[in-house]
Amino acid sequence: MTVITLPEDKIEVRIKLSEDKIEKINEICDSFDNDPGELINVLHETQMTYGYLPAEVQEVIAHKLNISVAQVYGVVTFYSFFTMVPKGEHPISICMGTACYVRGAEKILEEFKNELNIKVGETTADGKFSLNCLRCVGACGLAPVAMIGDKVYGRIAPDGVKAILSEFE
Repeated sequence: MTVITLPEDKIEVRIKLSEDKIEKINEICDSFDNDPGELINVLHETQMTYGYLPAEVQEVIAHKLNISVAQVYGVVTFYSFFTMVPKGEHPISICMGTACYVRGAEKILEEFKNELNIKVGETTADGKFSLNCLRCVGACGLAPVAMIGDKVYGRIAPDGVKAILSEFE
């Protein structure tokens, strides 16, 4: 259930967490002894369970670890691994490191955007793909590189993007 409140000039969408979800988050916190020093591990485990960390999940974690929501939010927004928006079933990351960039990563990114009809940071309407950029995959010899999930695709040409995406149909 989603509750929408309208404070003056801003729209805020709130997600109502089910009791089951809250209990699972509490179990994750308990597994790390509710230790605030384990915040990154708690966030990692929670994101692995739910796919993302919306504000409501962060609030439950903050309460359980007895720390401020601002502290949790600060960690979530500092580390690029964490996300506050749901990722697609098949998250796509285009490497924009130096080697990939020089070898045409920008053209690869444009082709993924065109094929999926989404922008960087967005997810397709069917929830199948999300698109992001990252700094370096560590496969510079295969530049330009993209990752879909945990699979690395190297030496990509713009005309090869459609074939890559067809693997996921």
